[in-house]
Amino acid sequence: MAQWKRWLIGAPLPTERAHEQKLDRVRALAVFASDAISSTAYSIEEILLVLVLAGSTALSYSVPVSAAILVLLWLLVLSYRQTISKYPAGGGAYNVSKDNLGNTAGLVAGASLLVDYTLTVSVSVAAGISAIVSAAPSLAPYRVELNVLAIVVVALMNLRGVRESGSVFAIPPYLFIGSLVLLVIVGGVELILHGAPSVPAQIQHLNATAPLTLFLVLRAFAGGCTALTGVEAVSNGVPSFRSPATTNARATLVALGLVATVLISGLTVLVQAYHIIPDETGTRTVLSMIAADVFGLGSIMFWIVQVTTMAILVLAANTAFNGFPLLGSLMARDGYLPRQFNHVGDRLVFSNGIIILAGASVVLNILFQGVVTRLIPLYAIGVFLSFTLSQAGMVKRWLTRREEGWREGVVISGLGGIVSAIVLVVFAVTKFALGAWIILILLPALMLILNGIHEHYQSVAEQLSLAGGRAPTRLRRNQVIVLVGNLHRGVVRALEYARTLSPDVKAVFVETDPVISERLKTRWAQWGQDIPLEILPSRYRSTTQPLFNYIREHDTGRKDEVMTVVIPEFVPRHWWQQFLHNQTALSLKAALLFRRNTIVVSVPFHLDD
Repeated sequence: MAQWKRWLIGAPLPTERAHEQKLDRVRALAVFASDAISSTAYSIEEILLVLVLAGSTALSYSVPVSAAILVLLWLLVLSYRQTISKYPAGGGAYNVSKDNLGNTAGLVAGASLLVDYTLTVSVSVAAGISAIVSAAPSLAPYRVELNVLAIVVVALMNLRGVRESGSVFAIPPYLFIGSLVLLVIVGGVELILHGAPSVPAQIQHLNATAPLTLFLVLRAFAGGCTALTGVEAVSNGVPSFRSPATTNARATLVALGLVATVLISGLTVLVQAYHIIPDETGTRTVLSMIAADVFGLGSIMFWIVQVTTMAILVLAANTAFNGFPLLGSLMARDGYLPRQFNHVGDRLVFSNGIIILAGASVVLNILFQGVVTRLIPLYAIGVFLSFTLSQAGMVKRWLTRREEGWREGVVISGLGGIVSAIVLVVFAVTKFALGAWIILILLPALMLILNGIHEHYQSVAEQLSLAGGRAPTRLRRNQVIVLVGNLHRGVVRALEYARTLSPDVKAVFVETDPVISERLKTRWAQWGQDIPLEILPSRYRSTTQPLFNYIREHDTGRKDEVMTVVIPEFVPRHWWQQFLHNQTALSLKAALLFRRNTIVVSVPFHLDD
């Protein structure tokens, strides 16, 4: 097993090499911006899917809708630049909300981000596989299997370490950016030289199924705001940046904004000029239709766009695989998640967080059959809830502390918070019946779980505390019981060990066959070391129940008295040989663990062959 683990994730890294795992700006942009940049591949499609309901005239509204999205993008970029400066330890919306709005708001933001990161993996991978299915429809029946495989591969790469995964995954995002920039340039040149193609008849006679209202436009705006998912990832992952971490993180965030601006605005223009409408069957993506019109269906550049789109959409999950474990470690440190989330693995990453995220994403993809439009309604609510809380937290900080530049900060964060809240409400209302209700139930349930974990840790700390001289009760007596299932060298060794613990030692044997009991009594005279042997009859051949009854009868219930149950075990040389023997000792230890004033001791006897 150890060899397989080394082969999959590599040899362990010493703690002193942790600084080598930090990311420079080039790798950091690929790691932390992949989610936001990749979202441009399907955000325009989400806008068109709503506007097309109002007929052909409404399609032109994609331009002002995209412009409004870009305004919100830069409000968030500027606000999160301030967050990075004020909260260099990372944590983004979680730390900002907790610090300025209280623990409850921080917990809401943290829970939202945990859900957001899980859905980021599911949506990104599903969108990536959809890009390939769009070009090769014969793969459609294997959509879910391909999604699961992609999640597993990305998770394994992240288990190998931040720097290694960043190096491997850095190339596809830059290829994607390059191919889309080329698509925008070539498409723009074609329009300048030859003009826009005529409007197809199917668009001219497109029937409206819904009126063009402000609410419809807001729905389109909210749908397109999926392009903003992942903007907060940079502020969450500041500790992963190479020194000076704050400067590099702020620069990376601006680069993210610039790239997203070029791609969103360029694709919006091409969609309008080439009269693209979403495919009703969902087989072809809007981006694939643009590439087919500009480069030609089946051309090399068409396939490059499709493959790089698939790659970055799948690798956008990498953003979540970096953000989720970091956030999980912070929340575990505060006592809201199991301590295991704060455990650093062999490769200096929070491996438990990576594994949990991968497992949850696989389950979601199976449940929703890997279809992007089924996952999107769940996706954006958590994102914009954390956006809103983060902006509100920064506004509170600026107004309370009046630090340098506070007026500018209030305006930027205030506007960002208001628009984010509007998007959140629109999403919650319009996507409620499509699955958003799941998130509205899941978040409160997750909050209860996180609070329960926190209360448990507080209770444990209080009960274990030595403050105020609260020493545990001094032990006066130790009753020792040795469980005997047979008489062999392992049992003899356990008897010898038991006598070192206390003079009050008894051996207990559960009788299921009187013949075996008589044989044991005969041999006990020679090997029992003068320790009393008590035989417990078992009419129904149960081993555990007579034993528990015996322990219950002899347990005085006094806090200054304990009972030690010694369990002899023989350990085979090879792990697989363990399955050839019964697991009575294991089940007894598991059951006795929860008894008060009962100590369970295993005495192993290792076999040579």
